[in-house]
Amino acid sequence: MVALLLLVLFDTPPSRAASLDALTPVDASAGVKAALSQGISTAVSHLSATDGFLKNPKVTIPLPPALEKADAAMRMIGMAGQTDALRVAMNHAAESAVGEATPVLKKALQHLSLADAKGILGGGDDAATAYFRRSSGAELKSRFKPIVARATAKLKIAALYDQYAGKAAQFGLVSADNATLDDYVTGKALDGLFLEIADEERAIRKDPLGQASGLIKKVFGAL
Repeated sequence: MVALLLLVLFDTPPSRAASLDALTPVDASAGVKAALSQGISTAVSHLSATDGFLKNPKVTIPLPPALEKADAAMRMIGMAGQTDALRVAMNHAAESAVGEATPVLKKALQHLSLADAKGILGGGDDAATAYFRRSSGAELKSRFKPIVARATAKLKIAALYDQYAGKAAQFGLVSADNATLDDYVTGKALDGLFLEIADEERAIRKDPLGQASGLIKKVFGAL
């Protein structure tokens, strides 16, 4: 009966259903939530640590394209210090902002339905990350942006970027999401967070039996 119920709920082929027959739908959902909670905690811990963005090449935030092109010229006229300071400040701003992610993502986790769990359990390596983008992206952006703004406001070059990028955006030369430095850094911080969560999700799927949680082992080990 349990195996039949799982076939209906999770729409798994017979070969996979055979390995899932020891699970109840409640266990399966709880296992997904446990895995995602672990992924959130690990990702936020890594990125909100000192130099969490700067020392991780996968998520380090580069200068905005509009400034990257001018970087070499600025160095030639003795402004290397300003662009270097901007790069460091952007990454530290993202680092500070990510610390606000945990309660937002945990709230999304509380609202995870059985249908959501089904989609994540049977989805690709970044199915959970896609769920968080849909359910929490807008709220995370609204929380991140004021933190980023406080950091970039201290740099004169940030205002200069906003002045020129804002004009360029009016003519379609810069995307609306990059029209201000705050928008650019906020977007990159979110990208880094979701990338890190996806990496954690992928690691759990690749080695479920190596996880500390017995529930994660049970659920993801059955796939």
